Amino acid sequence: MDFSRALRERRTRRRLSQLDLALRAGTTQRHLSFIESGRSVPGRNMVVRLTESLELPLRERNELLLAAGYAPVYPETPLDAPALAPVRTAIDHVLTGHLPYPAVVVDGAGDLVAANAAFGVVTEGAAEELVGPGRNVYRLALHPDGLAPRVRNLAEWARHILARLGHMEELRSELAAYVPPLDPSAAPLGFAVPLRLGSSHGELHLTTTVTTFATAVDVTLAELKLEAFLPADGATADALTAAAGTGTCSPVVQAPGNM
Repeated sequence: MDFSRALRERRTRRRLSQLDLALRAGTTQRHLSFIESGRSVPGRNMVVRLTESLELPLRERNELLLAAGYAPVYPETPLDAPALAPVRTAIDHVLTGHLPYPAVVVDGAGDLVAANAAFGVVTEGAAEELVGPGRNVYRLALHPDGLAPRVRNLAEWARHILARLGHMEELRSELAAYVPPLDPSAAPLGFAVPLRLGSSHGELHLTTTVTTFATAVDVTLAELKLEAFLPADGATADALTAAAGTGTCSPVVQAPGNM
């Protein structure tokens, strides 16, 4: 990777002028111009300031540091390492505390790290090879052998999923092939894209929230996402509560070596 070209591409992608980025990074437009043209070699601290100013993910910051000839700054600690024990405990508390509603934790690639018991209501009927620790939840969501046959508004929901996969081009291309055409006359979606999911407990109407570790300075931690499903109406809340009461939900799942 050529650092000057990579920096210029990321600045352009974020629609920042050289002056905008220079001001954010505490340098001059002239200096930044020299860096982007390869006429000036930035110091390590300047590379860090530029990547921070661009608000790049930590993994990309490390990649640009390597491209500039410097060692990565941000560690990538295995989730099962002793140092991340408090994180694992926090994740477990959040997943359990969200019951009787489904919640999952995924890594940067969208692979399942952990899920609470209620997630079994979401995955019921899906092929075994798509479900469980280490499996990709985005593929599960859109694959014909996954949730797709039970999603009543698949076209709208699929586009919500695909919009999150811009950095995973191969996976996005695969999943896009499963998506039906969107009816241009479809009614407005409202305040959030819903998930209308058929289940043995009736049709569930769900919305989702995504939580991240906003102050993380470790690549592993920064890429974790906790997605919580919330009932969009009283009937769904009652159905999920009843499902939990019958004990039909799967137990909490965790990826081997992660939790």
